[in-house]
Amino acid sequence: MSNTSLSLQHIIRESTLTEHAPLLIMLHGYGSDENDLFSFANELPEELFIISVKAPYPLQPYGNAWYAINFDADKGKWNDNEQARESLELIANFIDEAVNNYPVNKNNVSLLGFSQGSILSYAVALTYPEKIKNVVALSGYINHDILPEDIKQKDYSNLDFYCSHGSVDQVIPVDWARQTAPFLNVLNIKNVYSEFPVGHGVAPQNFFEFKDWLSKRID
Repeated sequence: MSNTSLSLQHIIRESTLTEHAPLLIMLHGYGSDENDLFSFANELPEELFIISVKAPYPLQPYGNAWYAINFDADKGKWNDNEQARESLELIANFIDEAVNNYPVNKNNVSLLGFSQGSILSYAVALTYPEKIKNVVALSGYINHDILPEDIKQKDYSNLDFYCSHGSVDQVIPVDWARQTAPFLNVLNIKNVYSEFPVGHGVAPQNFFEFKDWLSKRID
């Protein structure tokens, strides 16, 4: 089931609850689309209302991105942080639209992101902590260039992060991900960090671990 009346294209899996359902928003990685993470949906708790969102920038020959990643001989690989900030705001606005249009609990919103979607999940939660309760951040890292300047003045007491990475990730170095927990700890944000012996992907053990983590936090 899909809905295009909201600002971002998306597909949904309805909850077994008819009102105040915990909401899970899925944000896919670079070059993928809304169907990718949605493959997890049927294995996740049935009380979750799940929305998998399509990123706004189409790529050729297929797939979408939340922001451009450019490959320049002089600069190396670099991100379009302006586009990333625009997508951050798009996602934040989409959360508001979703809680106004679907039978969900605005105080029980979780984000599940992979790679580029994980990077933006961090950024959305750290910019708008009042909108988010839980974050499952898979194979991503914290991009400090798109975080708010007043980060040390914000109230993060409601947030809880599950972070994981492949120890042989060839796309995003594991060393980048290992900086996440110390950063969140400084801000007194609840978090757990796990590594799995895989590349840029989600191992079965990784899935079961974050499923268990999330299941305990959506009540």
